[in-house]
Amino acid sequence: MQPLKPSPLSRPLIASLLASLCAMLWGSAYPSIKLGYELFLVGPDDTAAKMAFAGLRFTFAGLLVLFFRYFQQGEKQRFKSLDGKAWLQILMLGLLQTTIHYAFFYIGVSYTTGAKSSILNSSSVFFSALLAHWVYTNDHISLRKGLGILLGFISVVMVNFEPNLGITFSLKGEGFVVIAAFLTSASALYSKRVSRKIDPVLLTSMQLFLGGLILLALALSQGASFPTSSLGGYVLLLYMASLSAVAFSIWTTLLKHNKVSSITVFNFLIPVVGTFLSALLLGESIFRLQYLLALPLVVAGIVLVTYSSSKTPV
Repeated sequence: MQPLKPSPLSRPLIASLLASLCAMLWGSAYPSIKLGYELFLVGPDDTAAKMAFAGLRFTFAGLLVLFFRYFQQGEKQRFKSLDGKAWLQILMLGLLQTTIHYAFFYIGVSYTTGAKSSILNSSSVFFSALLAHWVYTNDHISLRKGLGILLGFISVVMVNFEPNLGITFSLKGEGFVVIAAFLTSASALYSKRVSRKIDPVLLTSMQLFLGGLILLALALSQGASFPTSSLGGYVLLLYMASLSAVAFSIWTTLLKHNKVSSITVFNFLIPVVGTFLSALLLGESIFRLQYLLALPLVVAGIVLVTYSSSKTPV
C-alpha cells in the first residue's frame, strides 16, 4: 500500500501564507467592531446594544462554520452522535468563550482605541502560557518563555502610559479587554479538553452559535432593539461573521497538517495588523510613544513564548 501523499497545506510557503491570512483577518476585527458601532448607531454607553451587535455576529458566524463543516470532506460525526453530556459541554463552552468573553470584549473595545485593544488583547498568549504551567505537567515556564511573558505584560502596562507619565486606564475599557483576554485563555484550555471527544469544527460552530444566540437574547431582554443598519452595515456584519468562520476553518485545518508552533507563531501579526488598520480605517494616531514601545515588545513576547512552546512535547 502506497503511503498517503502529504497535504499541500503542509508545505511551508502555503501554510505560512494561510496562517498570515488568518492573523490579518483576526487583526481586522478591532477596527471593524468600532466601525460597526457607528453603522449600527450603537451609543457609547448603550451596553445592551453592544451585546446585541456581538450576539448577532457570532450567531451568524456559528452558522457559517457549521455550513463549512457540512461540506467538509471525510467528516463522519453527526449531531446524533452527541449525547447529553456533550451538549452540556458545548453549552458551557459557548457561555464562557462566546457569551461572557465577548460581552467583556465588545464593551471594553468601545471605551478604548482599536490599536490599544489589539495590543492589550494579545495578553491572552501570555495568560495561556501561565495557565498551561499550572495545568500541564509537561508545559512548565522555561527561561525563554518566562522572558516572553515578562515582555508581554510589560507591553500591556506600557501601552497605557502617556508621555507625561500619566496612565490612561479604565476598568470598563482597558480592564474589560484584559479580562476578555484572560477568558480567551481559560476557555481555550476547556475547549482543548472537550475537543478530545467532539469534532473541533462542530464544537466551535455550535459554541459560537449557542453563545452568540444567548448573548443576543440577553441583550434583547435588557431592552436592546434587534440590530439594524444600512446596506453598508450589513455588509460589514457579514464580513465580521465570515472572517471568524473562514479564519477558524483555515486555522484548524492548518493545525491538523502542521506543527502547532509553526502556525501559532503567526499570532504576532494580529496586534500589528490591528494597530495599523485602526490607523488606516479609524484615523487613530499610532505614532504615540506608548504604541511605538509596546508593539515591538508584545510581538517579541509572542514569538518567544510560541518558540519555547515548540520545545514542549504535546
